[in-house]
Amino acid sequence: MGEDQLMSTTPDDPSNFPPDVPAGRAPGTEPVPADPTHPDTTPAGTEHPDVARRKGIKHTRVGATWTGLVIGIVVLVLLLVFILQNLDSVTLELFAWEFTLPLGVTLLFAAIAGAVIMALAGGVRIIQIRRAANRQRRLNSNF
Repeated sequence: MGEDQLMSTTPDDPSNFPPDVPAGRAPGTEPVPADPTHPDTTPAGTEHPDVARRKGIKHTRVGATWTGLVIGIVVLVLLLVFILQNLDSVTLELFAWEFTLPLGVTLLFAAIAGAVIMALAGGVRIIQIRRAANRQRRLNSNF
């Protein structure tokens, strides 16, 4: 077999391309130059530097609020289903009082009471931290 009869079957073989096409690139696949009227456009296959650094769309308060509302609605629907499935009456005794309520409503009240106690404890801690920060700020401003 002579040199003329040996042909490569791989498309990236430099001998398959004319001399003006770089090796590793098929004819007609040159990179597209960026549009000078739109500096944000980049050649196909490359990412904008902000996207490459994951600085694309940022989290916003509106997005967080929307997410919170959706989660809140899902929780409310689950609570409603829970209450409707637990309608058996139970008798509660608190000190001298006696109540008869559905089980689901009773557990909902217990969860609300726990959340209020947690919120009060967190609020007291926030007040402590604010007072300490204000005291530190006053001490630092005296120097």
